[in-house]
Amino acid sequence: KWHPFLVLILSAFLVALFYQVPLDTVAKTISDGFGGILGYIGLVIVFGTIIGLILEKTGAAIVMAETVIDFLGPRFPTLTMSIVGAVVSIPVFCDSGFIILNSLKESLAERLKVSSVAMSIALATGLYATHTFVPPTPGPIAAAGNLGLESNLGLVIMVGVVVTAVAVLAGWLWSNRFLNVEPDNIDAENAPAATLPDNLKTRDDYGSMPSATMAFLPIIVPIVLI
Repeated sequence: KWHPFLVLILSAFLVALFYQVPLDTVAKTISDGFGGILGYIGLVIVFGTIIGLILEKTGAAIVMAETVIDFLGPRFPTLTMSIVGAVVSIPVFCDSGFIILNSLKESLAERLKVSSVAMSIALATGLYATHTFVPPTPGPIAAAGNLGLESNLGLVIMVGVVVTAVAVLAGWLWSNRFLNVEPDNIDAENAPAATLPDNLKTRDDYGSMPSATMAFLPIIVPIVLI
């Protein structure tokens, strides 16, 4: 229940003590490492986070998802959901992406008569795939900085896309195992309220929605520039 930043700092101190780093150098080692990461790619991480928040707060993430669904059609619902997750999670954090897209996932599952369990797995694996492998999501950018690849983000994106494709395919195949599985509490009273997050987002929660072009531009432009 602690703030992640405090947990990471405390963990760094504990690891330093575990590996018997001299006590008088622990604080300097941690601050030098933290400052080094910010010096290399701090601005890129900040701007990547800002892009994600913009797409989340304006409803652009929902527009992107609906555009992918319209393009792929209803033939492979779980694959469509995996790709939707993979696209949206490039700029948007995966946990926020799941909350934003959850209502869309539920309505699509009901419309196509597919288990919401399978659709949840497909969405989650798609979200996590790009969240961990493809910049400008902050995590992969930080990893690139640790590996000395901060000046080769284009290469990181290309390799990340290839690895992501494998991960998305694996998630899609795994989700198909649950196409006919009903949620555990399907017969429970107030089942929807029990399964959906408190901060669930729907189209009605936003005002005017951006066009598909405007929704995708905050992702496309930085990637092209990189």
